Amino acid sequence: MTTSVREGSSPWRSVLPVAAVSVLLAGCGAQVQEGSAAADTVTVERCGEEVEYTTPQRAVAYEGGSADKLFALGLADQVHGYVMPPANPPVEESPWAEDYASVEFLGDDLLDRETVVDAEADLVVAGWNSGFSDQRGITPEILDGIGIQSFMHAESCFNYPGFPERVTPFEGLYTDLDRLGRIFGVEERATELVEGYRERVAAVEEQVPEGDPVPVFLYDSGADQPFTAGSQVPPNDIISSAGGENIFGDLDERWTQVGWEAVVEAEPEVVIILDYGDQPAQEKIDFLTSFPAMSEVPAVVEENFFVLDYNEGISGPRNIDGLESFAEYLRELERG
Repeated sequence: MTTSVREGSSPWRSVLPVAAVSVLLAGCGAQVQEGSAAADTVTVERCGEEVEYTTPQRAVAYEGGSADKLFALGLADQVHGYVMPPANPPVEESPWAEDYASVEFLGDDLLDRETVVDAEADLVVAGWNSGFSDQRGITPEILDGIGIQSFMHAESCFNYPGFPERVTPFEGLYTDLDRLGRIFGVEERATELVEGYRERVAAVEEQVPEGDPVPVFLYDSGADQPFTAGSQVPPNDIISSAGGENIFGDLDERWTQVGWEAVVEAEPEVVIILDYGDQPAQEKIDFLTSFPAMSEVPAVVEENFFVLDYNEGISGPRNIDGLESFAEYLRELERG
């Protein structure tokens, strides 16, 4: 049995111009450099659309990935608060727990327009269909119309209507940090972060075990049909960079439903359990090990389960932590 359960896991308003001087920021000590984009406005792409941003002072983040990106850039002083749905593990488990504690908790539901208006937000950071939503009436276009700036994760943009953008998930993380760095005027800090993350990914890829990639199935949830990761979300890059192969990596989707027959036919040797919400990872493992359709799948027979924290699976800095842990797991895996 090769089961890994990681310790600590559970898976616009108008603003005053900012003077173009060096200002020490909270968190990681990022600085606004003289002559940087922090003076008044800067033009940055938002899912392929050129958008002019004024330096935010009351940003609102939706979910851990959004807040983590801002906190990693040392921007806690310019974050007003966050909305954190119940699926997200407790913020006290975050590497940026102190930053979360220093800003306002705005709600534990889905993102909505009323919340950000009441917060007097001058920037909302979220993903397309994972925060911003036509159905719920909170889109970048709607916020533009009421004077609230918005930023969308590049990883989520490939199906954004009108202004699509396609990047691989890890490149989406790097792109977001670069763009947020420009919007907030902390370009040097963004560059340092991205270079560090690229180096960590390269170090993992240099240690990939010899032989064929390990077939991997990510199990998010679902009994009648499993919910899993396609090619357009971070677990796909985590799996491939670690030396595995996402059995649904050929699906040009983000998170999607598939059939159990397809899972069985792919014969995954490892199952990644995405850990979040009110269903513990062990309950998902118990379901898979007792589910007759999966009884002869190699990963289930060998009980090769790896638990990936929710914030390691959605776009954010903790993707790199998830990669390193999963890569270590694969290096120690005894294949039949």
